[in-house]
Amino acid sequence: MPSLEYENIKYAEGYTAVCGTDEAGRGPLCGPVVAAAVILPRDVEIEGLNDSKKLTEKKREKLFDIIKEKAVAYAIAEASPAEIDEINILNASMLAMKRAIAALPVKADFALIDGNCSRGFDIPTQTIVKGDAISASIAAASILAKVTRDRQCAELDKLYPEYNIAKHKGYPTKEHMDAVRKYGPAPIYRMTFLKFLDRE
Repeated sequence: MPSLEYENIKYAEGYTAVCGTDEAGRGPLCGPVVAAAVILPRDVEIEGLNDSKKLTEKKREKLFDIIKEKAVAYAIAEASPAEIDEINILNASMLAMKRAIAALPVKADFALIDGNCSRGFDIPTQTIVKGDAISASIAAASILAKVTRDRQCAELDKLYPEYNIAKHKGYPTKEHMDAVRKYGPAPIYRMTFLKFLDRE
């Protein structure tokens, strides 16, 4: 289960506001990539906190409100489909995380980042592979990002019901790819993710 071990190491080194950051939506064909940044209290306990992918939707929704209530600070940001096409998904993910950190109402002085890549951040960072299963603040950020992105997918589904986005959340299922072939890409699509259309 995620703990505050990494956060507390940084506090022991003299940092005063350590945030965790993570993104949701790197793989889907459409919509933005969403990132969150969270600073948790140093002694906080949030029952059930875990990597968002290991939780049910109902549990994520419940934890979403608890995290916002208990956090010292949190922020959610995104990078658009156009930005993803322009700078690629990895750089867009970094941009969304950087925006989330910058939007924190309490300024972070160190960031723990899920994954193995850190680029373009304005404060010192440490990457943690599978960080959302190890670091409590990254796990919290993963839940805020995932719930926000899933809610966006529900809204996109209302705007573009022919793609059934609420069901597959934008991921490249056979059903989804068939719908894109049939109806063509809407403005919410990441054109660089639609290479399968070129091969037909």
